[in-house]
Amino acid sequence: MDRRDVAALSERIDVLLDEVQRRAEPEVTDKVEELVRAVLSLHGAGLEQLLAHLDEQQVRGVLEDDLVAGMLLLHDLHPDDVATRIQAALDSVRPYLGSHAGGIDYLGIDDDGIVHLRLQGSCEGCPGSTATVRLTVENAVLDAAPEAVAVDVEGMVAAKKQNLLTIEPFRPKETSEGWHKLDLLTAPGQMQKLVVADLEMLVANLSGTFFAYRNNCPTCSSALQHGELTGDQLTCPRCTAVYDVRLAGRALAPVGAPPLEALPLLPDDTGWKVAVPGRQPA
Repeated sequence: MDRRDVAALSERIDVLLDEVQRRAEPEVTDKVEELVRAVLSLHGAGLEQLLAHLDEQQVRGVLEDDLVAGMLLLHDLHPDDVATRIQAALDSVRPYLGSHAGGIDYLGIDDDGIVHLRLQGSCEGCPGSTATVRLTVENAVLDAAPEAVAVDVEGMVAAKKQNLLTIEPFRPKETSEGWHKLDLLTAPGQMQKLVVADLEMLVANLSGTFFAYRNNCPTCSSALQHGELTGDQLTCPRCTAVYDVRLAGRALAPVGAPPLEALPLLPDDTGWKVAVPGRQPA
């Protein structure tokens, strides 16, 4: 059974439980929920016994499997607490988000299950921060901490779907809102133009780290794929405006010019995925 089969089975369980809740008499619903909890408790006890026979290195090894990690989270058997998992989730996306994730602090999770983050430094006031946090950081945090129900960043709260006895650790990451798969062949120090969901985007490879932006100069509206990339700086081929690709696309010249429009870009199990706000995968 591969990850897609597991995700489909998890969704089917949610659908069936929801249907029981809507159609069955309350006493029947209570019995069904009791049955599901009993089965989960039995499986959890078996997993706990299994972990008791593994040393720390072996446990860390099995945690590399998303399905196994999800099962341990479901049964409250994961060896890392929620703070450790959230910090690791933020660390995992930092190389792919330019300056955005570098300026995000984890403040804690409250009694209502809301994870609190704070933007600071180069992130503060950046026009790309809202989309980046919502489509990338929130996705990573909620995957790592299924006990959380929402992420709050500078007052922005986006609720996570809640279902009867839902199996959140199995939520397929590749179906998250706005994410599209793509292949990256960009060599270090080079740029690549791609079209994703009818949107022209530009990917730059800075010493092995990829950054994605809308292929459009905010100053003169011309395409940027023929611009000059020197180190971290991209110069528009038409108006010669200069942008810092690594620092969230901020304009270096002319002073006060708007920044490039950043697109969250992350690796996944089979390649790469990019978030295009407002455009769903086909």
